[in-house]
Amino acid sequence: MAGEVANGEKKVGSVKLLNTTYVKPKKSIGRKECQLVTFDLPYLAFYYNQKLLLYKGGNDDGGAAVEKLRDGLELVLEEFHQLAGKLEKDKDGVFKVVYDDHMEGVEVVEAEAEDVDVAELTAEEGFSRFKELLPYNGVLNLEGLQRPLLAVQLTKLKDGLAMGLAFNHAILDGTSTWHFMSSWAAICNGATSVPVPPFLDRTKARNTRVKLDLSQPSDAPEHANSASSAAPVLRGKVFKFPASAIDQIKSRVNNNKKPFSTFQSLSAHVWQAVTRARELGPTDYTVFTVFADCRKRVEPPMPESYFGNLIQAIFTVTGAGLILSNETEFGAGLIRGAIESHNAEAIEKRNEEWEKKPVIFGYKDAGVNCVAVGSSPRFQVYEVDFGWGSPESVRSGLNNRFDGMVYLYPGKSGGGSIDVEISLEAKAMEKLDNDKDFLLEA
Repeated sequence: MAGEVANGEKKVGSVKLLNTTYVKPKKSIGRKECQLVTFDLPYLAFYYNQKLLLYKGGNDDGGAAVEKLRDGLELVLEEFHQLAGKLEKDKDGVFKVVYDDHMEGVEVVEAEAEDVDVAELTAEEGFSRFKELLPYNGVLNLEGLQRPLLAVQLTKLKDGLAMGLAFNHAILDGTSTWHFMSSWAAICNGATSVPVPPFLDRTKARNTRVKLDLSQPSDAPEHANSASSAAPVLRGKVFKFPASAIDQIKSRVNNNKKPFSTFQSLSAHVWQAVTRARELGPTDYTVFTVFADCRKRVEPPMPESYFGNLIQAIFTVTGAGLILSNETEFGAGLIRGAIESHNAEAIEKRNEEWEKKPVIFGYKDAGVNCVAVGSSPRFQVYEVDFGWGSPESVRSGLNNRFDGMVYLYPGKSGGGSIDVEISLEAKAMEKLDNDKDFLLEA
């Protein structure tokens, strides 16, 4: 949507698109190249990863807030220059991320929705209203060969600012995304340099050159051409669990000698409830998928500031009957076992297998009857303050959603509260929304 806007006004729903410009690093960088590695490449056929941050403030009439954001972006891109680049392929078909000073940089769209207030959007349980606030809806990461790798839409609201972002998922994961966002905010708040510079040499984590020929039909992402009419009608909702509810969920699960983590306990609670809502039969398979951060799992370990994708999907499969007939502790045990066994040896084996026969996954390939968890309550999303306060709400966009996709964020109230954003088929969502056990209602 936003990528096609020329300078000048255009109306999309309740949003008026005013102007599109491009932002590059303030100083000359020259030409920088870094090949994409095995951890990056499977995400080429995902869509751009979208985030939406809603702020009370930042909507001043003089446009000073937008200028402040643009100025801060120029400076933060001096360190995070890969986000201002493009994807390229060399003569062997090896993908790389490239920046040079002649590239256009990050796409920035200025917009306004003066009849929409922040409270309306923070109260939105689904996600359909967010489409007009987000750039690059339905854009594949592969399009980073021609498009910017980061697009930002700044929409002035009646009483605030909506910041919609689209990141090319082939070049970074959630940890890198929020590292960039917190660095950008720090610069806007007066920091003279990025507090923790990104570690940009992804070949230190993996240095195998993987050649991909995506011109072959068998390698093309099938879902990119699938008829949209075949997709199920999804409903989205954010379930807000206060710290007391998280404690209750953990106390239900932790009856053994080795306590389960908050993530394992909450994930098992969600997995069991979604399986119940889907009304699966005892012999139906169900899959739990988590995209695990491998920075501390690889050998040698990589720093937290590693910029790129350093995640792998971990799959756990079992019968729906076992999930439903056992206490939540059963599912938590499966999840913990899968995560703990995903050590450096398992990561190396997965990489070697993939490199022998590369498979470009579609974003829906998380498994049958799946619950797939992305994002993390560890990400300090409510500390992304550009100078007018913390976000009122942080949400994921429309891209890469499928039946069973779950995003976890810390709750705005802090203290261990967690927001669980779930996408399900409409019938299952209705059941989940009325499941007193899941909601911890008496």
